Amino acid sequence: MKTVQYFWRHPLAEQVRKEGRVEGREEGREACRRMVFLLLQSRRIPVSGTARAH
Repeated sequence: MKTVQYFWRHPLAEQVRKEGRVEGREEGREACRRMVFLLLQSRRIPVSGTARAH
């Protein structure tokens, strides 16, 4: 009897999903950082270069 291997359960598909999650999290963090800086800028709160680099 042949075992059915669904694509979404295939190790390659799982690896691609994992990579996508990592990239999505990184993009989300970057977007959050930008929003914080925009909020601080709109409220005219100065942010040091060191804090921006961090």
